Amino acid sequence: MAAASRAIAERTPLVDLILEVRDARIPLSSQFDQLKDQPPSSKRVIVLNKMDLANGAEVKEWMSYMEHQKQICYGVNSHNRDNIKKFLNFLQAHMRQLKKIDYSSSTITMMLVGVPNVGKSALANSLHKVGRVGAAEKGKLKHATVSPLPCETKDISSFKIASNPNVYVLDTPGILPPVINETEICSKLALTGTIRDSLVGEKELAMYFLSMLNSSEEYKKWAELSSAQTGRMLADCEAACASSSDLDMKGKRRYPSDHTQDFIVDDVRRTLYEEASSFQRKLAKSKDCMRLIELQLEALPEAFRVPLEFGDDSFVKVSKKLLNLYRTGRLGHYTLDSVPNHSHLIL
Repeated sequence: MAAASRAIAERTPLVDLILEVRDARIPLSSQFDQLKDQPPSSKRVIVLNKMDLANGAEVKEWMSYMEHQKQICYGVNSHNRDNIKKFLNFLQAHMRQLKKIDYSSSTITMMLVGVPNVGKSALANSLHKVGRVGAAEKGKLKHATVSPLPCETKDISSFKIASNPNVYVLDTPGILPPVINETEICSKLALTGTIRDSLVGEKELAMYFLSMLNSSEEYKKWAELSSAQTGRMLADCEAACASSSDLDMKGKRRYPSDHTQDFIVDDVRRTLYEEASSFQRKLAKSKDCMRLIELQLEALPEAFRVPLEFGDDSFVKVSKKLLNLYRTGRLGHYTLDSVPNHSHLIL
């Protein structure tokens, strides 16, 4: 990681534009440490990626805050082709403004930087694909390695994203600060996948997510799943799963072990809603918050179809499945960082 940090530092003054990629769910906690104390600059754009997983209203507040701080900011979903087209047009327009002389004959270089697993490689791939298609260029597309695990990008790679002028983007390895002193920031980075789960613990991360869920309004959206009719439907689903010859409406088999299937996701949502809504105590005290989380964890194995006979391993399996549903947006959209009140904070 030290070698990657040096390589990025050496290239920073040489590129035309720095694209600091952050996770839209943690716009402050995912800031890039090497740029933390740098003042706002027209040569730096903060890119809030994974917009599809964040709370839209809260991200708008963050973008408004950054604009107030004189910081250029753009929100993207690297898997949305139309969004990437608009982002590429924005980058080209911004570069035309920066390079007012001989823009058409220039070669532009941009560099993606950020902490691990904020989607730099996915963004590089999408910009490369959309840019090459838009320029009607032929030839084999390059692909940066994309993984749900952090620290998969090992080297700096170059991708062409536009022609006339030629524009290249550099994909770089994710870099974390040597030490993260604040426990809350560490928890947020782990929950969003920047830090490997094993360093914190799957069960601990699942509990952290549940504490966030219970303090939000998100679970209340699942009230419609808690009804006698829904209960009968879920029972029918169980019967269907038990029969190897039964198919669902789309002609696909239902697999109880696949927690990503809609009927299991709905059952998980229903379980979380019912436990939270029926809890009699107020969540002002930490011991009451912990008690609700314990009740939810005790109820979730049944929703996930995980046998309790495995003991502690059952709760680890449940935790992994729960974290996966959160990270893919199946259990709501959250922005974990609150917009600061202190105007002197440098982004």
